Amino acid sequence: MATKPQRRMLLSLTFLTLALPANGAHAQGIPIVTGEQWVVSSDDVKKAYLIGIANLLDVERAYYGANPPSDSQAIAPRFTKGMQGQTLDGVRQQLDVWYAANPTMIQHPVIETLWFQIVQPGLKKNP
Repeated sequence: MATKPQRRMLLSLTFLTLALPANGAHAQGIPIVTGEQWVVSSDDVKKAYLIGIANLLDVERAYYGANPPSDSQAIAPRFTKGMQGQTLDGVRQQLDVWYAANPTMIQHPVIETLWFQIVQPGLKKNP
């Protein structure tokens, strides 16, 4: 039986696996939203997707409660720091601009684009 820290790490890795699939691979039955869906979606649908990601991060924080792992062991703290100062519409617009400027990347998952184009640069600004 796994200990509580092991279960927490497993949960974090599960979130990360769902959020950042390697080489486009993903679990059977779990749809991954790509730029193809993003560019044809309404602004309201795009905002709903981003709110869903925020809710997923809230679930991780709630799961850990008063005993959160270090920032290096959980994605939520890094995501929060990297998104500091961003607005919902601002993130939506940045993703719109990125996909428009990078049409050859249209098959990349939106969560991957969000991580590498917005969150990681934000982490450099907000260490």
